[in-house]
Amino acid sequence: MWLPILGLLIGIFLGLITDLSIPEQYSNYLSIAVLAALDTLFGGIRAHLQNVYDDNVFISGFFFNIALAASLAFLGVHLGVDLYLAAIFAFGVRLFQNIAVIRRILLVQWSEKKKSTKLADK
Repeated sequence: MWLPILGLLIGIFLGLITDLSIPEQYSNYLSIAVLAALDTLFGGIRAHLQNVYDDNVFISGFFFNIALAASLAFLGVHLGVDLYLAAIFAFGVRLFQNIAVIRRILLVQWSEKKKSTKLADK
């Protein structure tokens, strides 16, 4: 579970210390790709906490989500329609849903641990 978070932190650190700049015409593609990657990351954490995590599903979902989001943005640019907004909305909603489920799972685990500690102290 900590490996994806470690990778995210290393990526953020490397991004902050380098002078890499993305051309403005690619900013929509990058923003959608990052959002899709974060959605997949938090989906993987959620699956791990629910004991249904599968490496193949995580890896394929990661690359498929990024490719799908970039394809929507690319198609939207060529059609003159802001299709990337649909991807931002979809991945944003899923991201917040995954975070909410993770929060609930952690709160339940914490309260169960707290109850078991109280029972053990009696």
